[in-house]
Amino acid sequence: MTQRHAVVARTVFDGLGLHHDHAVVIDGGDIAAILPRSGLPAGVPVHALQDGAWLAPGFIDCQVNGGGDVLFNDAPTVATIERIVAAHLRLGTTALLPTLITDTPAKMRAALGAVREAVATNPAVLGIHLEGPFLSPEKPGVHDRALFRAPTEADAAALIEGRAGTMLVTLAPERVPAGFIRRLADAGIRVALGHSAATYAETKAALAEGLTGFTHLFNAMRALESREPGPIAAALETPDAWLGLIVDGHHVAPPMLRLALRGLGRPMLVSDAMPPVGGRKSGFVLNGVEISVREGRCTRANGTLAGAAIGMADAVRNCVEMLGVPLTEALCYASAEPAAFLGLGGTLGRIAPGYRADLVAFDPRTIAIHQAWVAGRMRLDERGSAPGSAPSL
Repeated sequence: MTQRHAVVARTVFDGLGLHHDHAVVIDGGDIAAILPRSGLPAGVPVHALQDGAWLAPGFIDCQVNGGGDVLFNDAPTVATIERIVAAHLRLGTTALLPTLITDTPAKMRAALGAVREAVATNPAVLGIHLEGPFLSPEKPGVHDRALFRAPTEADAAALIEGRAGTMLVTLAPERVPAGFIRRLADAGIRVALGHSAATYAETKAALAEGLTGFTHLFNAMRALESREPGPIAAALETPDAWLGLIVDGHHVAPPMLRLALRGLGRPMLVSDAMPPVGGRKSGFVLNGVEISVREGRCTRANGTLAGAAIGMADAVRNCVEMLGVPLTEALCYASAEPAAFLGLGGTLGRIAPGYRADLVAFDPRTIAIHQAWVAGRMRLDERGSAPGSAPSL
């Protein structure tokens, strides 16, 4: 068990407010206390952050397709997950959902098995996000529409029985039978709308069944129109719905993102990251198609966007610089809000006694990540590498 110790910073953001010259006391994998540095008990080992650095809750990413030059779909194994986790840790993500883009039933089974194993050994892996295959052929994005299908009763049972940790399923509500969303939600699975041509009425019906999220709002869904407001209007007027936002300057124009922030829904940042994030290559292959990264855009030859080339630290910085969001609010979009969406708001997303000690230290001007802790253990040090012998890296 990790020794009781403290991390001290000139500025600590606990998820609600700022504390100056405070210490976060960690006992095992959890936070024991947050108190003024002067109140630290004698004998507690102290790790002091460099001057000017902030300490905040670790970022939580609900949509991570890849990173470190690997794509989860290509090899849904524990080794792939570990590499993705390591790449995103350097960008402040201390917990994530490996995301499987629409694929075959065999690939889905392999992904579920790999995540089940990873959840048991790596606290940074919260579960899995299945983006498809129950999507609309009218809004495929870069998904392979030939693999889209309607769910069966066997699919519902397989998802419920195969769940390990937290499961998020993105689907098009107009493509699933009545009661399917309720069946998943009642079993504790989070359900989000995405790649959907649903009408406003169909979206409201899905919300009534238990849908609570919107995957990459605005992208790959029916547009907001005067006589058919579609899912976007339903999302913006629903206080208990979470809006996944890709803030990269490419997927959604900043004025539209600012519109979303003025709605009643609860914004949360997602990376929608592809293999180049945290990697060295400038391209990858998806469904047999070459994807290139130029000027921060992941695109096919025809210009279609294919995921994103940002991590969560980039998303936080873009929130501040592109959208004019206060830094503390942007940090909540990256931590407290995704934690609440996943039903983990009582253990993740804040710095408070009893919460898991997932922390990031960073430069508040650039959001450059200095250090990161996962479940009380430093997994990223000042050199950007894993100290000691942390097994997840």
